[in-house]
Amino acid sequence: MPDSASISSSSHSHSHSHQPPRTLYPRGPSFTLEYFSGRDYIVKDFIESLSDTAIASRRSAGTAAATSAANQPFDPKPLIRTFEHAQGSLNDLLGDLEIRENEFSAAVRRAEAQHAQNLNTLGRKLSHAIESFQKLDTSLNGATLSSSSNGVFAESNNVAVETGKKLEELERQRRRALDAHFLIECWDEVSNRGDVTKLETLRMSGNSEGKLRAAHIAKQLLRISQRLDPKSWNDTSNGNGRYMNGDGLMSPGLNGNGNGNHFPKKDTREIIEKFSETLEKDLLKQFDDFYRKANFDGMKECASVLRDFNGGASVIALFVNQHQFFIDRSQLVTEEVSKDAEAWDQLADPDADSPGVEPSLQSLVDDVKVVVQDESTIIRRAFPYYDEVLSRFLQRVFQQSIQQRLEMVLDKANSVSSLAFLRSLQISRSCLNSLVDDLKAHGLTEAPEPVSSQTAVILDQQLEDLFVPYFVGSSYIEREKRNLEELYTSLLFKFTTFHAKRKKTATTFMASLAKSGSELLASAKDSYLSRLESSDSTPTQRQMLLRVAGLRESGDVSGKLAEPEFTEDDGLLSVAYAKRMLKWLAEGVGRGLELSVSSETPKDVSSLLGLLLSTMAEGYIEIGLEAALDAASAQENAKTEPDFNYLRTLRTAISITHLMLTCINTVLIPLAGNNVTIRRDMEKKTNLVVNRIEDKINAIEQRTIDVALAWVSKLLGGQKKNDFRPKEDSSAAWLEMLQTPTCESICTFLTQLQNTILTSLPPSGSNLQSLFTELALGVRSQLLDHFRRFQVSGPGGLMVTKDMTQYANLLKSWDLEDEEQVKAAIDVLLEVGSLFVVGPEALREKLRGPATSAGSTANNNNNNGNGNGNGATRPTPAMDGFALSVQDIRAYVMRRVDTNTVAMQSVLNSL
Repeated sequence: MPDSASISSSSHSHSHSHQPPRTLYPRGPSFTLEYFSGRDYIVKDFIESLSDTAIASRRSAGTAAATSAANQPFDPKPLIRTFEHAQGSLNDLLGDLEIRENEFSAAVRRAEAQHAQNLNTLGRKLSHAIESFQKLDTSLNGATLSSSSNGVFAESNNVAVETGKKLEELERQRRRALDAHFLIECWDEVSNRGDVTKLETLRMSGNSEGKLRAAHIAKQLLRISQRLDPKSWNDTSNGNGRYMNGDGLMSPGLNGNGNGNHFPKKDTREIIEKFSETLEKDLLKQFDDFYRKANFDGMKECASVLRDFNGGASVIALFVNQHQFFIDRSQLVTEEVSKDAEAWDQLADPDADSPGVEPSLQSLVDDVKVVVQDESTIIRRAFPYYDEVLSRFLQRVFQQSIQQRLEMVLDKANSVSSLAFLRSLQISRSCLNSLVDDLKAHGLTEAPEPVSSQTAVILDQQLEDLFVPYFVGSSYIEREKRNLEELYTSLLFKFTTFHAKRKKTATTFMASLAKSGSELLASAKDSYLSRLESSDSTPTQRQMLLRVAGLRESGDVSGKLAEPEFTEDDGLLSVAYAKRMLKWLAEGVGRGLELSVSSETPKDVSSLLGLLLSTMAEGYIEIGLEAALDAASAQENAKTEPDFNYLRTLRTAISITHLMLTCINTVLIPLAGNNVTIRRDMEKKTNLVVNRIEDKINAIEQRTIDVALAWVSKLLGGQKKNDFRPKEDSSAAWLEMLQTPTCESICTFLTQLQNTILTSLPPSGSNLQSLFTELALGVRSQLLDHFRRFQVSGPGGLMVTKDMTQYANLLKSWDLEDEEQVKAAIDVLLEVGSLFVVGPEALREKLRGPATSAGSTANNNNNNGNGNGNGATRPTPAMDGFALSVQDIRAYVMRRVDTNTVAMQSVLNSL
């Protein structure tokens, strides 16, 4: 049988020196360890080579034999013999491998023993050298002290210093060698035996130095494990037993033969991390023990090791979370806020001053101030990275203790009223601002210097984070507006209801279809109460708003409100009410400036301005002026003497408008200075409202002038014809009278009107002068027209002169515009009176004199109360048309009873 199972030596990396002899049975190929250890060894190729060799041997026979063999079944025996032989060879190789492994292990143990012996020898030599150095140093120091000052000992001293430096370097190298040896021994324990006996011995040594050293070694072992045991770190293998290290290079396994197919027998990462966890707990406990004993050096050492060991997160958490302050305060979280009902009612009262910080919050702030200042000293001494620890401590204080208490206080305030919430928000912010300022001034870890910029930023940020939820979007300004709207609506409830009733009870046919007065009041009250019920008003807020509105409970068990009682004063404007409204607004603006840090201030103040103009200007001042204008209009057709009490509204309206403008120009508009568009829009809105108010005031003043002149005209209409043509028998008694009854009544009426106007309009400004000027010129025009209608006798002319004198003196006593010109126009009354009493010759001489500065009748009629209606900006009347013409003089002279005499006809002909 041919040797079909043999393999030529040329097909393998190992060559044979001679051909093996042929045998009866096939002989399998022989293999060595190098064949299976080579780079080109592949199991699949090895099996295929064995099979291919057997098939090739069979094909080497003759063609006939091959054809015959093809018809025979496959004979596996040669292959079985071949594989049996191969299996035997593999078993022989396995035995050789075990022998070599035992030899290597024995060599390693011998090397380790020799290394340990060398270390002991070197240690003894080093100890001997140190002892020798110490003896030499002692002898040199003694010699230096006892010798004289010569250069020999100085040179010896220098030699000693150099020797000391070399020995110190040797000591450092020795320590590094010992540490490296110990690290290798620890790694051998972890990787081969899976224990940490040496590290446990260090950890259980009972002193801090051993634990600190164990921590350093554990961290180094983790780095070694990551590099040499990638399996435990879930790194990716390249398929050939070689793993990528941290630098991207191929790292062989520990104890391998260079091919990377031998790795640590244990999961080194899990073992080391488990030990690290235990060690970390010990270090934290040791840190806590040092903290309780006030051993700051020990704390600092533990903190430093833990920082290098795991970033220091655990020790910072231990220091912060287990602080007694947080433990004590966590037990007080459920403590309710102050139950002082009087303080909360005062906080919800818009007319009362704020009572101050809520007591529990103030107590917490005081405690925080003391604790943070005290603990900052400990943090500075116990931590090398004290800035980070202080930052975590401050975050915990603000985000846990202060935030929880702040939320409780604000929730309680919100349950009282919206104003109580806003005031509590402001007070709390001010209190916490003071806390931050005090901490910055103290310096904390930088004391006595101010805090570092990093700590200052952290304090400011923590303070802002506390109040972020209350300033999202426009939520804050909407709260302020809603609070002001509720207060304004309540304050003006009676005023608005009074004037609503007045408008609905007009004296027209439709008045019969309107509700009665009591029904109107009940409807207004129910509407107001329904708004309160439909809103989110709390019981305290509802009670406070009802008090502001002037509503009270009926006193019965039903709890219903008593029907409101209205007086005339409820419909009048009140400066006190305006001051309250502006005070509430100023408080809201100041609160917003203190609390808000956004760039929306111009937009916010513009919104508040709109609320002020719509409520105070349109809903209060203008409604009051409209009521006064309606009252003035009702006096025009009155059959009795006019009542000018409605003029009192003007003084109040002007004062309120002035207060409102002062607030707008000094408080609101300057706050929008950064936004030109919003500022101009605010000024435009204000000017439009003020112009409307001025127009209404001017209309009231003009209507007052019309009413007064109408009544003067009515009184003049009652003048008797015989007043200026007395009978001869009564001439003496008549001449003793100072004025006619009509003149007396007119002067009395105008004097009363003057007094009313003086008390109803502010003394400053042009309103008063304009009103008196138009009224005086209107009366003058009526008088000049009036005396054209009466025949005047000689004694009657004296009475005309007396009346004219009374009229002129009264009108010139008023505060007039362009006083000289207007008084000259009034003096025309005296000139007209003199035309009825002088003789013909005197009249002729009078007419030859300079032209009288008087007004023509036609022109005067044009000024009979028909002014421009602008009381605030009324123009000065032109005096050019007031000179008496020849026709005017002739008309007055023609009313004399002696005009038919020759002398008077001569005078008339000369005109």
